[in-house]
Amino acid sequence: MIDIHCHILPGLDDGAANETIALEMAQQAVAEGITAIVATPHHRNRHWQNPKANVLQHVAQLNETLKEHAIPLTILPGQEVRLFGEMAEPDQQAELLTVNNSGNYLLVEFPTMQVPQYASQLFFNLQTNGVTPVIVHPERNQVFLDHPDRLYQFINEGALAQITAASLIGKSGNKVQKRSRQFLENQLAHFVASDAHNVTQRPFYRQAAQAYIEKEYGFQMIEQLNQNAEQLVQGKQIPREQPTAIKEKKFFGLF
Repeated sequence: MIDIHCHILPGLDDGAANETIALEMAQQAVAEGITAIVATPHHRNRHWQNPKANVLQHVAQLNETLKEHAIPLTILPGQEVRLFGEMAEPDQQAELLTVNNSGNYLLVEFPTMQVPQYASQLFFNLQTNGVTPVIVHPERNQVFLDHPDRLYQFINEGALAQITAASLIGKSGNKVQKRSRQFLENQLAHFVASDAHNVTQRPFYRQAAQAYIEKEYGFQMIEQLNQNAEQLVQGKQIPREQPTAIKEKKFFGLF
């Protein structure tokens, strides 16, 4: 199993605070059946800057540490990039790191409370440059949560999306869980990842999410999600079905 979104690199953001915690996370990941993790430190948000060269260096260091401790886990490079207007400009390529440095997919985080108006044009520009944006945890963005048609627009225009295991199993509340399910059911989400930050408050929950998916949707969806993750880290095209808009029930009162 490949986890495409995890904050395991020590000391870079609000994830693993040090090497000891990173090793604990690695051991927990292996116990959950994870064989490879895309390390995705925050980049270009209000608190952290983790440009490409810095991430590549830390990934190499952590892989060496895992070998020294005989932990059978591979760390792959990536970033969780906060959306910004110049993201598609050529001079940004030196600091932005696509998934596994393949050049094809970029994990993008929206602000929690908004979807900037420039995002649609920005995504078009990224795709024109050969980079497909992957929207991380859309179920935790207030606009997508309240107006899922906004996410549909991005997916219909070629973007991909990743929901979080904790959201899917109800750790973030009923509304977030409902939306996460709807995103899967309507082809608006293509990956489930841990977004793990530690082994206590924000662990992996991948086994629990797998069990939930198998119970609700069958093993075929697990296979599809796992295949999507493999295609992503290899930089290959990801098969997708046509997304469908989420239809909300409307209630009419009598006055």
